[in-house]
Order: sequence, then C-alpha cells, then structure tokens
Amino acid sequence: MLDRLRLHAYPKEPLTCAKLTQHASLKLETKRRAKPTLHLLHVGRRKEKLRSAEAGAAADPKHKESSAMEVSGLDSDGKEFKNAEEMWREQIGEDGEQQEKKTQWYREGISYWEGVEASVDGVLGGFGNVNEVDIKGSEAFLQMLLSDRFPNARNNQHLVALDCGSGIGRITKNLLIRYFNEVDLLEPVSHFLDAARESLAPENHMAPDMHKATNFFCVPLQDFTPETGRYDVIWVQWCIGHLTDDDFVSFFKRAKVGLKPGGFFVLKENIARSGFVLDKEDRSITRSDFYFKELFSRCGLHIYKSKDQKGLPEELFAVKMYALTAEMPRRVSKSRSKVQANRPGIIR
Repeated sequence: MLDRLRLHAYPKEPLTCAKLTQHASLKLETKRRAKPTLHLLHVGRRKEKLRSAEAGAAADPKHKESSAMEVSGLDSDGKEFKNAEEMWREQIGEDGEQQEKKTQWYREGISYWEGVEASVDGVLGGFGNVNEVDIKGSEAFLQMLLSDRFPNARNNQHLVALDCGSGIGRITKNLLIRYFNEVDLLEPVSHFLDAARESLAPENHMAPDMHKATNFFCVPLQDFTPETGRYDVIWVQWCIGHLTDDDFVSFFKRAKVGLKPGGFFVLKENIARSGFVLDKEDRSITRSDFYFKELFSRCGLHIYKSKDQKGLPEELFAVKMYALTAEMPRRVSKSRSKVQANRPGIIR
C-alpha cells in the first residue's frame, strides 16, 4: 500500500514520520478535521515519549548481547514488549487463531490507506516536502548500483524493474522509468493504483516509447509471485513494514525467482534505533538495522551495498537503503585498479 505501504503491502510510503505519531496527523489532514493544532501538540508529546523510550532501550547493554528477535520494542501507545515474538503473538495470535488475526492485520492496514488521498502528500504521510530529497538519494544509490551490476546498460540492454508498494507511482514516475525500459507497479490500494495508471499514461508522462509503465498489479505483497526471470531490479520502499516476519521472508524467497541473472533488490525503509516500533493504527512495524539483517539471513539474501538517506527532517526516523542479492558478493582486491564503467543511460 503505498509507496505507501502498500501492502504490503501497503503504504509504501508512509514515510511515516516517525510513524509513531504522524499517521494520526495524516488522517486529520486528509479528512480535514478541526483543531489540528491541539492534535499536533498531543502527537508531539507522544512521539517524544516514544523516542525517549526507544533511545533508552538502545542504550541497554543487554540488547547488544541478544539477537534482534529477542530485543524489546514498543508500540505506538508506548507499551513495551520483551521481544518480537511477544509482539507478534499479541498481534496475529497463536497457531490456532493466527490465520484469522493475520487476515485482520492486513485488512486493517489496507483500510487505513484507503482513507488517504491519492497525492504525494498523502502517500508520504503529510511530508510531501521530502519527495525531492528522497528521489535524489535513491537516484545516487541506483546509479552506483547500475554502474556496478550492469556496466553495459547503454548497449541496448533492455532493463525491467518492479516497483513494490508503488502507491500513486511516485518513484516510478520520478526515478525508475528514466532508467528502465519497463516498470511494473505492485500496489494493493486500488485508488492509489488508479492514480498511478493515469499519471503514467503516455499522454500524461514525457517518457519515450522505449520507457514505459507496463503492468499494474493490484495485489498485496504477501500474495504476489513475480514472473520468473523478468526483473533486473525489484524496488521495495516504505511498505515492507506491513508484512509480518514470516511473510517478509516468504515474499523475498518467492521474489528471488523474478530476478534476472545479476538482478538485485533495493529495500529502502525507516530504521528504529533498536528492536522495533509497532504502529497499531496502520498495522506496520519499523525494524532496526539488526532486525533487518536477521531477516535477510533467513531470506537467503546478502547485502551488496547499503547507504543512509541524508537530508530528511530530524523528527523522522532514520532511513536506510539496502541493495540485496541472492548470491554472495564477490570480494575485490584493494590493489586491483578500478575500471571505468559506462554510466547507465538516463532520459532527461
């Protein structure tokens, strides 16, 4: 759902300002409710409390001795969980009741985003002003990866990408369609996908015939299986937090078959300082870097490169980009001379 989160799928985008507190603010904005000043004051106090508790947890030396799944976390009401297992048990239940509660988890997540307007400000949780800096950070990361992985991209190589949790097509329109001949969009919130289809129609977008949005899949991440060997890059941004840990692992294991030889994933997400932060309103979880790395290991994925997003407002969560591959990255000798690679083609 979203660039929104899509999915999650869901909101991919919820940039979620410190998701902790800004989703409620977004709902007020989109529904034009009264007295936003008082609401924001409440939100600010709530966020301050949560960030303080999160910082305290991160400073606890016991956390460094445990696996990510054993580290405590918080929900958006400030409730603390001993570990991720306890949190997931509360949210999706034990084995006997799990399917029903998990279905409810995903239904409520999509329902949240169905109440959000299909605009940049909407999918970015009320922080539409971060769109430009986000795209610039993503583009620099993508250029580096394409130069490394596809040095001959200009030689008529047909590149295809999948935009997961595409929302209104913000990332496809501003970034992916300029580097890839074809982009498929995956989004479970129908009115977001309708907006993306309209925005990316040939008559509304200045991309040549050789660069186009091809398929629009209205399917949640946890139910999607890509066509075998279709994609050079699968881009997953601000939406994976809507997936439970088990569905996170299942999604990436299925999605690996959709990559071409040399293909890779880009995961761009909010990062908790330690453990996790659960947003009960939109049904999503912000994981720590350590938490993500444990899940990557379970998926059989390797970190090829990673980079922090710079230039975002201080009140937002930190954001990190990961390039992930199914194969172990090859080590290059430091003494080896660097070869100048051709830069990937870009449409201005």
